[in-house]
Amino acid sequence: MNVTAMHPEQTGQDVNPRIPAQELKLRTILVPIDCSACSEKALRYAVPFARQFGASITLLYVSEAQFQATEFAYLPIEELGITEAARERLNSVAHRMVPAALLGATMVRCGLACEQIDVVAREIDADLIIVSTHGCTGLKHFLVGSTAERVVRHAPCPVLVVRECEHEFV
Repeated sequence: MNVTAMHPEQTGQDVNPRIPAQELKLRTILVPIDCSACSEKALRYAVPFARQFGASITLLYVSEAQFQATEFAYLPIEELGITEAARERLNSVAHRMVPAALLGATMVRCGLACEQIDVVAREIDADLIIVSTHGCTGLKHFLVGSTAERVVRHAPCPVLVVRECEHEFV
């Protein structure tokens, strides 16, 4: 049967030509980035999205919680200046890849990446998260899982996952 000849009742769609279709509105795009080539690829996707929809891009770098042993205690990395180095790298990527008019903010957080991405997405009321996947397979994927998978499961908004090797549309 030709779909164009079907009536709205037959397709299950409620079609009313007098009601305009709802437009997709993006104000804030969150791009978690670890400064790898894969995550920069996700950022290359985010820029045209932001430009097309008039949205801003927030870049997030998450430093997995690590500790350094001293004589008296274990000190979190952030107290050792590591987050400052991450902030400098993130700002360098932002300056190199994101037009100033599209850059909303850059953020550095410590903790589990998937949890911090979810927290920040809620804090900034993100409309879209664009995240990369590193394509881990086999035992490594089984043991550590995929941050991208966890983000998709728990995100408060739609998530676009950019694969390392895929058909390009940007």
